[in-house]
Amino acid sequence: MVMGGPCFGYPMRVLVACEYSGTVRRAFAALGHDAWSCDLLPADDGSPNHIQGDVLPIAGQGDWDLMIAHPPCTHLAVSGARWFKDKLPEQAKSLDFVRQLLAAPISRIALENPISIISSRIRKPDQVIQPWQYGHGETKATCLWLKGLPHLKPTNIVEGREARIHKMPPSPDRWKLRSITYPGIADAMADQWGVDRPFNLVP
Repeated sequence: MVMGGPCFGYPMRVLVACEYSGTVRRAFAALGHDAWSCDLLPADDGSPNHIQGDVLPIAGQGDWDLMIAHPPCTHLAVSGARWFKDKLPEQAKSLDFVRQLLAAPISRIALENPISIISSRIRKPDQVIQPWQYGHGETKATCLWLKGLPHLKPTNIVEGREARIHKMPPSPDRWKLRSITYPGIADAMADQWGVDRPFNLVP
């Protein structure tokens, strides 16, 4: 099955949803793409290519070639399963947000989250990746739900399986540090998905 086709221009218009760090945005911009991040928080790097606000109306504009989405995992990740029974309304709202992102009128979408209830409540991920496959000697299972995109290929398998993120000590910024995309993964996304050719996908 071929996805993409001649409707995709180059450079591409790329939306990075729920990102304030700018890591993925900068990876695509470095290759010449018109890349924008959007989050309720301001951009950490102060970039003018950041929209502070609700991403859903932005994603619904219909003029994006690709969206990489990082919805908050606070109420979704199975690492917090012991608190699930106390936050059912928040879970339902978070799942609805994920559904709306996946349904955005964008032909190429990658949505990432840790191991979460998205798998059981919406659908199983298309792929699970690890930082050590992309040059970072750490473990942090990251699920990818893909639309119109091929699997992300490992780029630099290295030694080291430290659960650094899991072992982070409590701090006011711990949640922010845990959510930042590894640069090696961001570069792989830009290199492999920021292309001006159709993808051959297995149906």
